[in-house]
Amino acid sequence: MFDVITFGSAAWDAFMDLPPKFVKKSAHFTPAKDLVFDLGSKIDVPATRFAFGGGGVNTSRTFAAQGLNTAYCGMVGDDIPGREAIEYLKGLGVDTSMAAITDKISTNSSVVLNAPGMDRVILVYRGASELLENKNVQWDKMNAKLFYLAPLSGKLCRLTEQITAHAKKQGAMVAANLGNSQLAMGRACIKSLLARIDVLILNQEEAAIMAEVDYADEAGIIKKIVHMHSGISVITKGEAGAMVVGGGKIYKAKLKKFKIANVTGAGDAFGSGFMSGMMASGNDIEYSMKLALVNAKHCLSSRRAEGLPAKQDRHLIEQENIKIKIRSI
Repeated sequence: MFDVITFGSAAWDAFMDLPPKFVKKSAHFTPAKDLVFDLGSKIDVPATRFAFGGGGVNTSRTFAAQGLNTAYCGMVGDDIPGREAIEYLKGLGVDTSMAAITDKISTNSSVVLNAPGMDRVILVYRGASELLENKNVQWDKMNAKLFYLAPLSGKLCRLTEQITAHAKKQGAMVAANLGNSQLAMGRACIKSLLARIDVLILNQEEAAIMAEVDYADEAGIIKKIVHMHSGISVITKGEAGAMVVGGGKIYKAKLKKFKIANVTGAGDAFGSGFMSGMMASGNDIEYSMKLALVNAKHCLSSRRAEGLPAKQDRHLIEQENIKIKIRSI
C-alpha cells in the first residue's frame, strides 16, 4: 500500500524572466497590469530556466520530500519531455508504474513569462495528460492511505468520480484541488463528488465559482461552502494567506511579507503541504496549515521547483512564528 497516490498533469515548463519595461498599466482589464510586446520583435531576457511541473508532478514532489511512499498516476507523451518526466519522478523516489504513455499527442508544456516580484503569464499546452481514461488506469494497483487529486481536465477530468469512488471503497482519505474543468461538471456531479472528498482545496476564485458567490464576499463563500461540503475546506488567498473551514471552526493564517521569486506551483505546494501535515500529525489542522504555508513559501522564494524536506519542517515552522486565528462559524 502506498501512503499517497497523486493524480494530475506532468509538464515541461520553460521560465522566461522579463524586464520590467514590458509590464504596462492596463486601460481595459483587471488586474491593472498587462504584458505588452511589439509583434515581430526579438526580446532579450535576463534569465531563463527549465523544470518539470504540472499538478501531478508538483504534489508528488512534496509528498516524496516529506518521506511519504508516493505513486503518480497520469499520462505523458511518447517523447523526450515525457520520458524525462518519468525519470525525474523516479529520481525523487516516486513510483511511476501507474503512469501511462501515449503516442497520439505530446507531453504537456508551458512557457512562463515571469515579471519578477510581480506576477506571471503562462502559455499552456494541455497535451497528453488530458487523454488518460478508464482503460489506461491500473485500478488493481490503486491502494493508498490518501488519494490526492490535483486539478484535472480533459478525459482525466471525467475520471474524477471514478477515482474518488474507488478511493472510498478502499477506505482511503480523498483530498481534491478541484480546477475550473471539474467545477464546470454541473451541480449534481459536484454534489456527488463533495460527498466523497474529505479535504477540499480551492483558491478564493475557485471557491467563489463553486459557491456562486461574489469573489469579494468571503462570509458568503464560507456560508455556502459549509452548506455544500461537510468535510474540511481549504481556501488559499494569495498574499492574504489561507483559511481552513472544518469542525465548526474557521482557521486563518498568513506569512509575513517576503521576496517572491516565482509564483508558479505555489497552490500545489500549499495543498500537498497541508495534506503532508495532516498525515504526519493525525489530522491536526493548525500544524497542517503551518506546514502548508512554509512549503508554499519555499516554492515562492526559490527559483527551483522542489518540496520542503521533512527534516526542515519543525525548524522553519518555528522560525516563521505563524499565528493562527480561530473562531467558531
